[in-house]
Amino acid sequence: MNVIMKEDAYTIEDIYALPDGERAELIDGQIYYMSPPSWTHQRIRSRLHQIIANYIDSKNGTCQVLAAPFAVFLNQDDVNYYEPDISIICDLSKLDEKGCHGAPDWIIEIVSPSSRKMDYYKKLFKYRTAGVREYWVVDPDRDQITVYNFEQDNMEEYSFGEDVPVGIYEGFSISIS
Repeated sequence: MNVIMKEDAYTIEDIYALPDGERAELIDGQIYYMSPPSWTHQRIRSRLHQIIANYIDSKNGTCQVLAAPFAVFLNQDDVNYYEPDISIICDLSKLDEKGCHGAPDWIIEIVSPSSRKMDYYKKLFKYRTAGVREYWVVDPDRDQITVYNFEQDNMEEYSFGEDVPVGIYEGFSISIS
């Protein structure tokens, strides 16, 4: 992610004014441009989306599983705009045609070389303070999944191939291989 700074803060209006096909996130008024995802990134995101959606469907659940590009407005302001790789939203009143207004229940970010610091630090803090219940950082370069269960105030690390329990769904686990 490349950051672009200006003297005044950028706003969501600036995000919507980007040329078609250009993706960026807005954090505290700073624009962070996103590189196109790699094949590995896309493969992991697609597989996780499928597994989670199938699980929710099998339980006749109402939560929605949405993949980027999909807007998440964590704060009620015009200087923050996120596009998590995967967002799981159970309070459907937060959803409208523009995106999710408020914290998703579960967010998954898949680390890219350009997003490493953002995913492990800045977004961790932002998601936690906004009320996200669970946050996964999937790191293909390290074959590792870091799970932050904010409701229980704990963090666990798993290797690819291990069963990773999902905190917001009792009895549900996912193995990424």
